[in-house]
Amino acid sequence: MSDQSVTPTPSDPPPPPSGRPPKVINRGRTTVPIASSNSESTDVPEFEHFGVPGPRGLPPLTEYLDILDVDMMKKPNESNKMNHHTALYQSDNLIIRRGQEFEVKITFNRPFNSAQDKFAVEFVIGSSPQYSKGTYIPVFPTKDRQSPWAGRITNTSDNTITMGITPAADCIVGKYHMYVAVATPYGIRRTRRDISRDLYILFNPWVADDAVFLDDEKERDECVMSEMGIIYHGAYDDISERNWNYGQFNYGVLDACLYIMDRSEMPITNRGDPIKVTRKASAMLNSRDDDGVLVGSWSGDYSYGVAPTSWTGSTDILLSYASSKMPVCYAQCWVYAAVFNTFLRCLGIPSRVVTNFFSAHDNDGNLKTDIILDENGRIDRKRTKDSIWNYHCWNECYMSRPDLPTGFGGWQVVDATPQETSDGMYRCGPASVQAIKHGQICFPFDAAFVFAEVNSDVVFYSRKKDGTLEPVKVNRTHIGRLVLTKNPGDLTRRDITSQYKFSEGSTEERTVLEKAEEYGCKREKSNPALADVDLVLPTLEISVGDDFELSVEFINRSDQERTVDTYISGNVVYYTGVSSSEFLFRTPTVEIEPNQTVKELVSVQSKSYMKQLVEQANLHFIVTGKVNETGQIITAMKVVTLRNPKLSVEVSGGGKVNEEMMATVQFTNPFTFNLEGVYIRMEGPGVMSPKFKYYSLIPGGSSLTWAEFFTPQRSGSTRMIATLDCPALRQVYGQATITIEP
Repeated sequence: MSDQSVTPTPSDPPPPPSGRPPKVINRGRTTVPIASSNSESTDVPEFEHFGVPGPRGLPPLTEYLDILDVDMMKKPNESNKMNHHTALYQSDNLIIRRGQEFEVKITFNRPFNSAQDKFAVEFVIGSSPQYSKGTYIPVFPTKDRQSPWAGRITNTSDNTITMGITPAADCIVGKYHMYVAVATPYGIRRTRRDISRDLYILFNPWVADDAVFLDDEKERDECVMSEMGIIYHGAYDDISERNWNYGQFNYGVLDACLYIMDRSEMPITNRGDPIKVTRKASAMLNSRDDDGVLVGSWSGDYSYGVAPTSWTGSTDILLSYASSKMPVCYAQCWVYAAVFNTFLRCLGIPSRVVTNFFSAHDNDGNLKTDIILDENGRIDRKRTKDSIWNYHCWNECYMSRPDLPTGFGGWQVVDATPQETSDGMYRCGPASVQAIKHGQICFPFDAAFVFAEVNSDVVFYSRKKDGTLEPVKVNRTHIGRLVLTKNPGDLTRRDITSQYKFSEGSTEERTVLEKAEEYGCKREKSNPALADVDLVLPTLEISVGDDFELSVEFINRSDQERTVDTYISGNVVYYTGVSSSEFLFRTPTVEIEPNQTVKELVSVQSKSYMKQLVEQANLHFIVTGKVNETGQIITAMKVVTLRNPKLSVEVSGGGKVNEEMMATVQFTNPFTFNLEGVYIRMEGPGVMSPKFKYYSLIPGGSSLTWAEFFTPQRSGSTRMIATLDCPALRQVYGQATITIEP
């Protein structure tokens, strides 16, 4: 009620357990502890005396205003949740967005008299609430007395008044306790602490004063309200899609997101700033330095957890982390991006998952991805340290950037995949997409790293016998070949490459690269002469287990005969570009007549690659060669993503809210060998919570059928998605679209 802080008395810390150093605290440095937990709270007294009560205590307070009931108006069909776009959250509490009015009904013991009665609605967050820090906010009904949150009486009826309250557009995001306090001559009388009156306040992209305001209804609807996502993967010329249930409205997910910030010990006072929230969360979504949400693994052995390719959505991951307080196994880049997307959308920050095809990850922070060849043109795998990811997923979130010059707000890159440290922790962003496009890589945070992911040159070096390196070929268009995200409102993809870079070879692109060099990014300046022999590798569509032929095309553009000593290497690779094993090696010498084309056919047997396959079934062919007549080096690379068998998903039944339906998954093992340790997972936003089934063995050629009953809880169009996963076969998907009638 008063403008004072409501503060617990600090007590001496307990002695530390033997053998452990004492926990570092702020005692002696600050008068009260720094509040860094939304789940901890202070008991606010039901009666706060003015001065010291007399020896006989307080006189009867019956003649003064008393609070009989507080109605939070929190049902999904009531105005608060409808107006604040929070009706889909599965929660028993009121959830509203900042910068926008909501209403509560307060019933007193008699009609409210504005001339003589004084009351306030108080909001408290964290363990040491203070008015000056925005963690204790009293809201008054009269215009002559206002706090940072506006209050007004919108309706009066008998003993009940309706109070309209507008939280500040930059207030702390999190879970608040609410009290109604009435002033009497002897002190302040308050409502008792009641968890049903707790409320959550989120970011508000619908309000212009909020830092995350997004003035595009279709984009906002997709990037805040859509639960179903499509994540792109594969190769840039053979794109695959993965469905994902973000589930940001599912029961317990909002509390799990707040727990993530608590676990990071992020000060409560920082939680209204989307820059600080997203940067802290990008560190907390991986477990590398802070026991965060997800353990990354690219090993292929997932026996102590769930394979990254097996997950169907974020709900299981977040609820498991919040309940076990332990990092969840396992993730790769799209899992990090998908769960981070859930976190952002759940808190009200517009966000989307983005895929960059041929994403550079160079070890020395320059703008070059170095591939080392020996003098004869064969790749030197021991000395080639940089890798090119077939694709890499990160997030974009939308916010203003008052810390940067005008024009660099809007979409910001954040990335939770632990690649490199930033300010000592594995995190990345928020980095302005506009800054990346214009080469302003000095701006915080981590713009230079993202710039390199989409702009590096691939440089082939020939290593001489004395150890010196000579650049023999520079490919300036391979990296950042295509940047995709899902189109708002439909199931198609959207090419956003032009938001990250100007078109290859344009004057703007050259200017940007020169600007980046001013800030320390090193580029390859040499332009080795182009060889007069071209190499072309075909685009292939191959299923797992197929034998096939690789046709290597040599084109002689000169008027003289050319002889090429060629190295053809086939490797099983992880999607990160890291080689697992070489299954093919040929060294043909190819003779080409002037201005002619020769095709070298290489037969690839499935038995040579099947036993080496790693989870995403990528084959990487690299062909290098030396033209004898000129000494020039020629190269070509091609990623072939093998196609997996599909799951069949069918849905039958009424198709109405609260009417039972059945989802059936069918799969046939197309191989002659058995599949062992098989997990099938299935879920659907708004209709089915995540479920899984385990099969110890699926014999070669045999089929399985798994049926699950479910009862839809809300109407609309949604999808049922399923995955099948086992050590011998990863990344098998199926889906069915469902329309639920009211």
